[in-house]
Amino acid sequence: MALQGPIPVAFQQVFPAGCYAVGEVEPVRDFDASTSGRDVQARDKQTQEPVWQIAVMDADPTVKASQKTVAVKVVSATRPVPPAAMSGLPFTPVEFDGMTVTPYVNQQGRLAYSIRAREMRAPRPATRHAVTSREDAA
Repeated sequence: MALQGPIPVAFQQVFPAGCYAVGEVEPVRDFDASTSGRDVQARDKQTQEPVWQIAVMDADPTVKASQKTVAVKVVSATRPVPPAAMSGLPFTPVEFDGMTVTPYVNQQGRLAYSIRAREMRAPRPATRHAVTSREDAA
């Protein structure tokens, strides 16, 4: 099978209506290396860079309330900094670059996804892509 490991995806595929940071950036705990008195931060298997996570809320109104908040893991040598808060909004809009999803079966036996990114940033202004018809191409 051609698909092995994390599956590259675009931000718009995962969050077509955008998303908002609703938590702080935190280090991901390496459960195998940590002990009861000593936390060890997880590292990416390929790059060996530290792994961080931030809780985000999906802005898609059709998503069930119980599935609106997800953790996005960010692989970065330094702690990612969320964009500045926007005046008049209760949450900070964010976007991610270099995203991948890894499907897995959770403890309840249901399909779930681990979402990773290489970078967190402020959303880019919306741009309209010109749609060309067959007549325009002729």
